[in-house]
Amino acid sequence: MAQFTNQAQIRYGNTVASSNIAVGEILEVISASKSAVRSSYGQNDCVTYIVSIVNSGTVPVSGLTVSDNLGSYGFGEGTLVPLSYIEGTVKYYVNGTLQPAPAVTADGQFTISGITVPAGGNAAIIYEAMINRYAPLEAGSSITNTAVISGGGISPITVDEIVQAQASPLLTITKSISPVPVTENGTITYTFLIQNSGSAPADTTDGVVVADTFEPVLTGLAATYNGKQLVAGTDYTYDEASGEFATIAGRITVPAASFTQDAVNGAWIVNPGVGTLVVTGTI
Repeated sequence: MAQFTNQAQIRYGNTVASSNIAVGEILEVISASKSAVRSSYGQNDCVTYIVSIVNSGTVPVSGLTVSDNLGSYGFGEGTLVPLSYIEGTVKYYVNGTLQPAPAVTADGQFTISGITVPAGGNAAIIYEAMINRYAPLEAGSSITNTAVISGGGISPITVDEIVQAQASPLLTITKSISPVPVTENGTITYTFLIQNSGSAPADTTDGVVVADTFEPVLTGLAATYNGKQLVAGTDYTYDEASGEFATIAGRITVPAASFTQDAVNGAWIVNPGVGTLVVTGTI
């Protein structure tokens, strides 16, 4: 409920008199909320937002506009936008029934117009945005996304939603062979480069396992991880009959990535944590 005041004046001759201050109240019939389907985000994720608008009045409210800042924040003398609206994802429901797609404009922030909320009813606008290179990724980071509902003769309504950066590992692995070519009965080396682009380390509780089946089968196998000799039966298993190799769950750990923000353009740069597994043997 919004309050307003009003005061009148009366002038006659050289005299001015003021009235008492009259106080009125406006009963706001439109309310709104905003929520994300998921409360966290990771690299290259999509975030789905829902803006809900309720009309508790006795007449419909039309001509509403929803403007979303896509999480914009200040950087230097400019502004960065960490979310990119995914074109064509807007869905507009009135009292639970899907409506024709409303008009959408997207230029930094994006705006949805032509929203109507029936008397005693509700509208829901659902849309998706992609995490981009301006989104902070460090553990404890977040994106605050703000939408403003305006038009239709109402006082503008601001609604926020906060999503948190995921604190979890994100692993990739690449494999290389040396030498190429290798002679018969020669020694071959397999190098596995494990990278963690996530904001949390892959530690013993994550139970990381590196598995491979060597063909041709290796004999006299030896393995190291980050230069430390691994022990058969304790750190890994290997079957010389089948060539099946696997590290014991939790013996491989990979540190978290570090993140730096480009001082010029504001883009976040991922510096992965790295682990190196080296397996050698005779073919």
